[in-house]
Amino acid sequence: MKAIVTVIGKDQVGIIASICSLLSQHEVNILDISQTVLQEYFTMVMLADLSQCQSSIGELGAKLEQAGQERNLSIRIQREDIFNAMHRI
Repeated sequence: MKAIVTVIGKDQVGIIASICSLLSQHEVNILDISQTVLQEYFTMVMLADLSQCQSSIGELGAKLEQAGQERNLSIRIQREDIFNAMHRI
């Protein structure tokens, strides 16, 4: 299964490293990544492959949310098919 991970918050050192490390610990492979800083705000969208992940998407989402709270970031994960369905015009 593929999923979309989004990250938004004030820019700070180590955001990408910490999120990629957490995903790696759960055997999540990052397929594509786009990030930018808009003035002082960091935004990132990742396409991730969860096929080797032993945790459910709900469990992984809770861990990402907790990591985001620790860094004062909003981190969300959503299944790719649901993300696509929500963003169809």
